[in-house]
Amino acid sequence: MKRIQKLLVVCILLSFTVAMNAKPKWISLFNGKDLSGWFVRGKAVWTVQDGVLTGEGGMGHIYTDVTCTDFEVKGKFRTSGTNANSGFYFRANPPADNPDAFPRGYEAQICNTQDAYTGWLWKPGKPTGKPTTPLMTKDGEWFSYKIKVTGTHIQFWINNKPVMVYYDDEYKSGHFAIQGHNPGMKIEAKKLYYRSLSE
Repeated sequence: MKRIQKLLVVCILLSFTVAMNAKPKWISLFNGKDLSGWFVRGKAVWTVQDGVLTGEGGMGHIYTDVTCTDFEVKGKFRTSGTNANSGFYFRANPPADNPDAFPRGYEAQICNTQDAYTGWLWKPGKPTGKPTTPLMTKDGEWFSYKIKVTGTHIQFWINNKPVMVYYDDEYKSGHFAIQGHNPGMKIEAKKLYYRSLSE
C-alpha cells in the first residue's frame, strides 16, 4: 500500500513538473479565408487572396482583436511595388485622438529600401533598436519574422537568425498590427501565430 502511495505521489509531482515546464501552444491569428479576428484603421485596403492577407492602397493598419503583454509571435511577410514600406506592430493601440494615425506601440520594421531597414525596432516616428546584421530581405521574396517580448526584453529573428535585441518599457500591452504605408506598394502576410508568455 505504501509503495502504491509513493508511486502516486511521484507520478503527480512528475506531471506537475512537466506541466510547469510546457510552453503554451501556438495560436493562429489568421484563418487564411477572411478578416475574422481583425479590425481596420486608415486608408489601406485589406483583402485575403489565395490564403494571404494583403494590404494595398495607402496608409493604414489592420489590427488583431487579440491583445498581448508578454508573447512570442511569428509569420511570413513579403513586400512589393513602389517604395514598399511596412511593419509588424506589437503592444500597439490606435491613438485615441486619431484612430487612423500610426499606432502607439512597437514596430518590427519591414522595408528593403531605406537605411532603417527590415529588422529595426521602431517606436512612433523613429528607428530605435538597430539590427546586428545587414539587410537580409528583398522585395518580392517571402521571409519569416519572429518576435519575443518578455517584460522590457525585445528580440527579433529573421529567417530563424537572431538580428535585434533591445530593452524598453514604454508600451506594456496591446494588439498586433500590420502597416500599409503608401499607394503603389503591397504588403502580404501568412502563417501568423502567437503564444502568450504572460502568467
